[in-house]
Amino acid sequence: MMHLLDAVPASTAFFLLLAVGLALSFEFVNGFHDTANAVATVIYTHSLRANFAVVWSGCWNLIGVLSSSGAVAFSITALLPIDLVLNVGSAAGFAMVFALLISAIIWNLGTWYLGLPASSSHTLIGAILGVGLAHSMMSDGKQLGGGVNWAKAGEVATSMFVSPLVGFGCAALLLMLARLIIKNPDLYRPPQGNQPPPLWIRGILVLTCTGVSFAHGSNDGQKGMGLILLILVGILPASYAINLAATPDEVAAIVQMSNQADTIFEQHTSNSLPAPEVASSNLSQFLKPRGVASAGLYDSMRVINGRLRKTINGYSNFRDLPEKERSDLRSDIYLISESINKLQKSGSLINPALLQYKTGIDHITKFIPFWVKLAVAFALGLGTMIGWKRIVVTVGEKIGKEHLTYGQGAAAELVAMITIGAADIYGLPVSTTHVLSSGVAGTMAANHSGLQMDTLRNLALAWVMTLPVCIFMGAALFALVLNMVLALGLH
Repeated sequence: MMHLLDAVPASTAFFLLLAVGLALSFEFVNGFHDTANAVATVIYTHSLRANFAVVWSGCWNLIGVLSSSGAVAFSITALLPIDLVLNVGSAAGFAMVFALLISAIIWNLGTWYLGLPASSSHTLIGAILGVGLAHSMMSDGKQLGGGVNWAKAGEVATSMFVSPLVGFGCAALLLMLARLIIKNPDLYRPPQGNQPPPLWIRGILVLTCTGVSFAHGSNDGQKGMGLILLILVGILPASYAINLAATPDEVAAIVQMSNQADTIFEQHTSNSLPAPEVASSNLSQFLKPRGVASAGLYDSMRVINGRLRKTINGYSNFRDLPEKERSDLRSDIYLISESINKLQKSGSLINPALLQYKTGIDHITKFIPFWVKLAVAFALGLGTMIGWKRIVVTVGEKIGKEHLTYGQGAAAELVAMITIGAADIYGLPVSTTHVLSSGVAGTMAANHSGLQMDTLRNLALAWVMTLPVCIFMGAALFALVLNMVLALGLH
């Protein structure tokens, strides 16, 4: 990336490095804040020594990031206001990125200092909602919240509110099932002294710790990736607006699918098509949370699809595409793809073949450069190895009244590993913190070990306060940073 900075003004290069640095700092803090949960059980059951456990967990977080699909990254960015996504290189786009990252880092550091296992996912999503609210107020004060994708926010919020209940209930049931099947009493007693558990129990605990670390990396690491990609698209669109590594076969396939889509659109359009600028505006309005399909929707989709096809027709690869056209192509792909997606979700899609077209063009814009994955992987992995102790002590000592048993640790970790892994497959950002800590609480309740209500109240308070506090911080910082950026003339 460094050689690309020569092509931009020094002030822009400074903001680019600062923004990427903040995104990596968010993942670093996420590492020692969230993944401390993964090592708490192996440390408190004496399965692994603390120093080795955090290094082991950090390595598997790194591997999880590198092997991730990117689905969660784009699920997070789908929450952002469409105006800011399409114009991420504007002053408001700069303000959005900085507000999100600074809000998330402040809350994560504050809860870490207090030893509270709060959710980095909740934190980031709260900041996104705050930015959306502030943007809608500043751009159109009559539509408070009009820029917030409430439907997508509802999907994400549901997964995040349900996941702690799943963690508590499933971990409790798994422990009770284990007590019925596995009669070894050593599983359900606190460890004696500093002796490690029997080899087979130790193997299960280390395996689940590894699984949770890997799943956390593959899920949480993607949030930083999505934000870094937005930063790159806004500041270096010539290099990152579209996937320049697309093969000639992929480019040719998109042209072919675009022709097929045009045939489908033509069957549902009128003889009078809008101008491209009007068509773009129509689709932007449709994609807003309160937007509804109008009579001329397919007219607009046909026009933008035609412009998309005209842009790439005749090129065998995107590297030959003029740099000034790459950002426009990304915007056209986004408008077509998200319009098809919204029609599909509403049950109004006129032809299922359009979903195949959406999948094809998504590969051109929804990509994560390898160096971004690598940077996020090292930030998250390194963060796991530093500053883990505060959260580990809370999970290991302050949730239950008795010392964590081998069976409790294994049940809580196994449920967390499966839950987070499933969320990664379906592109849902869930909280490792909430799944694991609620799983530990569930096993304590099932084992009649007793729960420390003061700790649970603090955890619940942090859980409840995260969204409103981060919404407020995101909105306030967006307004503040936007005014600063405009004052400095960086728009």
